[in-house]
Amino acid sequence: MAKWIKTNFPGVRYREHETRKNGVKRDQYFTIRYKLVGKDREEGLGWASENWTAAKAYDRLKELKENRKAGKGPQTLAEKREVEDKRKEADKEAQDLADKESVTFGQYFEKVYFPTFEIGRKKDTTRKGKEHFKNWISPVIGNIPLKDVKPFAIEKIKKNVLAAGKTPRSLQYVFATIRQAWNMARRDGLVLGDSPTKSVKIPKVDNRRVRFLSHDEAETLLKALQTKDHLTHDLALLSLHTGLRMGEMASLKWSHIDLDRGIIRVMDPKSAEGRAAFMTEKVKTMFEVMKRREPGDYVFTRGGDEPLKDTPREFSEVVAGLGLNNGITDRRQKVCFHTCRHSFASWHVTAGTDLYTVKELLGHSVIAMTERYSHLAPGTLQNATRTLERAIDNAGQKKTDAGQVVNFKQ
Repeated sequence: MAKWIKTNFPGVRYREHETRKNGVKRDQYFTIRYKLVGKDREEGLGWASENWTAAKAYDRLKELKENRKAGKGPQTLAEKREVEDKRKEADKEAQDLADKESVTFGQYFEKVYFPTFEIGRKKDTTRKGKEHFKNWISPVIGNIPLKDVKPFAIEKIKKNVLAAGKTPRSLQYVFATIRQAWNMARRDGLVLGDSPTKSVKIPKVDNRRVRFLSHDEAETLLKALQTKDHLTHDLALLSLHTGLRMGEMASLKWSHIDLDRGIIRVMDPKSAEGRAAFMTEKVKTMFEVMKRREPGDYVFTRGGDEPLKDTPREFSEVVAGLGLNNGITDRRQKVCFHTCRHSFASWHVTAGTDLYTVKELLGHSVIAMTERYSHLAPGTLQNATRTLERAIDNAGQKKTDAGQVVNFKQ
């Protein structure tokens, strides 16, 4: 067996074919090496005679690493090949459809757009996309040729969605599904111009959650979770005390936990910029009693090596058992797992922490995202109004006192 030879590109090596030549040199077979879920992995790319080079191999390795950091797209060569194969199949379907005179929106959605859309996406995301098409899009424009879909048809979809009692936010998602399919069809040369959704206005959306837990409610919730499921309790406690997102906690590894300094290093968060989260004493104690594993192991698992994929169902079960959402129909008022992060921010604002500091603690990319919490501290805002009122009264009193002094001297 030919020996492996390192290249100048980290993670890339090759072996030479014993007899076959590529030009004047022996043909070279390139592979890439990386870690996946804490384990070494090596995958073959191809031969130099197939136009592979060390530089191209390294570019592919970087692409996969970036996908793993972002948490989307293919993360292994096998997945990459699957995506490329499905893309080729979708492209062929698109070409076949383009050869026909009238490709309907429904044909294109089901045969070309959706098979590509669902690659690498969560099941819940693809399920919602299917529901948007089946419930709202297909009944109106499913049988209309792509090129004939006009804004008035989109207005009808809008009317149907809102008449069914769905929120403007739901309408936004339906429009997004239409727009994404349209943009792909435009890429394939089947339509021209912007999506017809662009000409249809959507009612203003105020999707800000206004519900946050009181300290007593949080304590009650944590006690119930402790009885129900220890892992879910720890996740809720950590989010309530640090503001971490569920995805950020699921990605935590033991190398990110610094008990000596009381710091949690949040790597590759939603905002794409890492930050430090700071432990309270309760959080520190929680980590101290947990069984510490290898630095590259995930902190929160169900006993295996894989990170958590979703919020544990035990959380919603306990919330239901406590009746925290009884009688509440407005989703902005309902308690969900994100309420823990929301409560963390709200407690800070109520306690007088300035918004810029809250922004940094939450890891928001822009202050505008944090400003939505300013209305969640009515006591703080009321106190500010009272402070202004006192200042006005004091100014008036000083003026009156000054007038009395002048009159006295006269």
